[in-house]
This record gives sequence, C-alpha cells and structure tokens, in this order.
Amino acid sequence: MDFNKESYFQRQTTLSEIGLAGQELLQKAKVLVIGCGGLGSPIAIYLATSGVGELHLVDFDTVSVSNLHRQVFFRVRDIHQPKVEILAKEIEKRAPFTKVSFTNKSVNKNSILELISSYDVVVDGTDNLQIKYLINDACVLKNKPLVYGSLYKFDGYVATFNVLNGDGDYTCNLRDAFPEIATDIPNCEEAGTLNPIVGIIALLQVNEVIKLITKTGKLLVNQLLIYNALENSQLKIKLKKNKALIISTIFRDSNYLDAHCTTQDSALLISSSKLKEKMGDEKLEIISVMNNLQISIPFEVHKKIPHKKFDIESFFPDFDKTYVIVCTKGITSYDVTLKIKNKYPDLAVFSLYEGIEKY
Repeated sequence: MDFNKESYFQRQTTLSEIGLAGQELLQKAKVLVIGCGGLGSPIAIYLATSGVGELHLVDFDTVSVSNLHRQVFFRVRDIHQPKVEILAKEIEKRAPFTKVSFTNKSVNKNSILELISSYDVVVDGTDNLQIKYLINDACVLKNKPLVYGSLYKFDGYVATFNVLNGDGDYTCNLRDAFPEIATDIPNCEEAGTLNPIVGIIALLQVNEVIKLITKTGKLLVNQLLIYNALENSQLKIKLKKNKALIISTIFRDSNYLDAHCTTQDSALLISSSKLKEKMGDEKLEIISVMNNLQISIPFEVHKKIPHKKFDIESFFPDFDKTYVIVCTKGITSYDVTLKIKNKYPDLAVFSLYEGIEKY
C-alpha cells in the first residue's frame, strides 16, 4: 500500500507537543506488555498504532468465550487460540511501522529480570496480584518505569511507577501504595467487571506510556488515580516513598505464587482426561461452585452451588457416589473439595485440576 510514516501519523505529529521529534521517540521505543487480556489487548493495539517501534507481548492464556465481551480485539473464531499470537497478527494488520514479537508463556521469578532488561517501558496488563507485585519488584530492581493498571468491579486504578526523577532517585512504586499483597481480593471471575471500565483504564495506561516516551505532559507519578465508572469520578491519592522497604530482599524471599495453587493436594485433584473417562458413569456427580451461574460449562453438571453460598453443614453426600467439584480455574473448587473432605474423610470427592478453562 502506498503510504509513508508522515501520512500515517499526520494527526498525531500535527500536535505541537508531539511533532516529528516526539514521533521519532516513539519509533525508537521498545515497550513490553505483560498480560494480553482486557487491559493488555487494547494497550498493545493502541501503542502500536501510536507508533511505538517495538512491542513484545507476553501471555500464557488462550481466548475463551467469557473474554469476548470486553477483549474486543478477539473474535469468536479465535476461541482456544493463544492470545499473544492473535494479537500480534492484529497489530501486523494495523501498524506497519511497529515490530511485534511475543512470548506464549507466563512470567515467573526466574524469567522476569531477563525478560524486562531490554525494554524501555514495562506495561502491566495482568489480572493476578502476585504477578503484579512480581512485575513491580523486578522493575524496581532493573530500574525500569512501569505503567500500572488494575480493575475491581466498577473501579479502575492507574499509576506510573519507578520513573527516574531530576534528583537521581526513582518515584514511588506499587509497594509504596500497597506494601503487602492482599489475599482476600476476588478476581474478575468472582467480582465481575463491566467492559467500558476495562477499555477506559487500558487507554489511560496507553496515555501514560506515550507521555513517558515523548516527555510530554504530567505523568501519574507519586500518585494513584482511581476512576469509578458508576459515578464517572476520578480521585488521585498522593503516594509517599517508603524507604524502609528493601525490594531486593523482598524479591529474594518471595515466590510470587498464589497460595491456593501452591498448596493443593494432588490426592484431591482430578485431571481433565480422567474426568472425561468417567463421563457417563451413573455414580459420578459433578457440582459447579462458580459464583456466576451463567458461565458456560463444556459438560453437564448435576448441581450448581455458588461458592459464596456453599455451606458444608447443609451438604449431605451419597457415599456410593464420586463427586467432582468444578469452577473456572480450579481454585474455589479446591476450597470446597477440601471442606467436604475434612468433614467426610471417606467420601470420594475431587476438584477439577485447573478448572474448566483448561478442560
């Protein structure tokens, strides 16, 4: 197709605050986007079409039906396909001046430092608190600016962390806002989410990245922006550097793994393949404990008891049956399985390992 950079980015370079110089800074920038779901997918597309020269996408997941209502760059025909692969193809269609690559794996403590080392800016598009702190701590250790975003129901949170300031120090990071990893905050599956807030927060993150690279405007440093979709309100909370925190020590002593996932007893788990073998057995009873009863399940279930309403004292099993408890990711189902097994040690009860997402 016959067009060049000048015509492609004309509307953007017309802005005196950006201009050709700012556009050239974008073209030279290397940005890492970790998480390619509700936040990460629009972040990646908009950064590419804004002119970021090199993008690397990281996500281990595949597209599921429940993603489609808010992850709008994925289509029905993309279900079960790797998110990073689909997203990279979409970027190639839209952004001829961006080099895009991807890693179809989850990040972990062993890989994160090397992963972020060659990028100018890191963007957090994940929905896992443990991984958010892992990304944050790694960016502090590697002196990388981090554009942070997160969601909870109708609220969204945005900040730009760990930016080198004029006096040679770095601005606040995630642990200055929330020193400890909370263990009682439900994920999007349990709490729910509305699709406009996802797009709003993602684009606020894009805005921060562009300002950071082009050195334009005022960044959300040393503060946390909270946007509420119901009230259409914004609140900025000032952050103060906690010099008592030694991130290198925290990084060394932390495994950044979800406690629910690391302590599951294999004797209480059933794999997808084993469950498929048991399908049709009259003595098999499958119970869904997903809080959202409308989520599609790829097999017939016999009972639906939302996790938040499950009462072990009201559960009276048939000891001639084998019970399999299922949920989306295999976390809440394991919790219920453990409660049942503790009350009825002789009962055959199992949790579907990794949930229906991996079935």
